Amino acid sequence: MDMSRRALLKVIVLGDIGVGKTSLMNQYVYKKFSQQYKSTIGADFVTKELQIDDKLVTLQIWDTAGQERFQSLGSAFYRGADCCVLVYDVNIQKSFETLNNWHEEFVKQAADPADPDAFPFILFGNKIDVDGGSSRVVSEKKAREWCASRGDIPYFETSAKEGYNVHEAFLCVAKMALEGVHEQEHEQEHDTYFQGISETVSEVEQRGGCAC
Repeated sequence: MDMSRRALLKVIVLGDIGVGKTSLMNQYVYKKFSQQYKSTIGADFVTKELQIDDKLVTLQIWDTAGQERFQSLGSAFYRGADCCVLVYDVNIQKSFETLNNWHEEFVKQAADPADPDAFPFILFGNKIDVDGGSSRVVSEKKAREWCASRGDIPYFETSAKEGYNVHEAFLCVAKMALEGVHEQEHEQEHDTYFQGISETVSEVEQRGGCAC
C-alpha cells in the first residue's frame, strides 16, 4: 500500500484510577470486558487498525496509571500525541472534578504552548450502565458545559461493560487525530514553500539580480 495512505496516530487516555480507561480500550480493540479490576502500572498501549476514507489508520492507544503514579512518566510519554482522551466515571464526582488537572497537565507537557486550544481533546463519561443509571452524580448537562468551557470538546457517554458508544467514541478520536495530522502536514508544506521562496530570493540578492 502507498505509505502516504497510511497513518500512525498516538492517542493518550487520561483519567483517575478506576474510571474504566483500560476497560474502554479492551472493549474497543478486543470486544472484551472483564469484571476483575487490575490497576495499570506505569503505561501500556494497544493498537487498532481502521479505514478512514482512503487512509489505513493505526491507532496506538496509550493507557496510564492513576494520577499519583502517572506524574513520574513525564513529558516523554506525552510527546508525539495526536489526540488526548479524558475519561471520568459519571458515578464519581471527584473523577469529574479532576478533569481540570488532567487537561492542564497534558497541555503543559505536550500541547503547543503557543496554541493549546488547538490540540484535539475528547471527553468520555464512562460507566453509565451502573445501577441502571440511578447511581449517577454527574449529569450530561454538566459534562457538556465543561466541554464548552474548554473550546467545545466532543463528548461521549459510554459503557465499557455493555460496549455502548465505545466504537463511535474512538472513531471520533481517530478522525480528530487524523484531521490534526493533516493540518500539521499542510502547515509544514506551507512553511517549506515559503522557505524555498526566501532562499531563492536570498540567492538572487547575493547575485545582485532581479527575482523576476
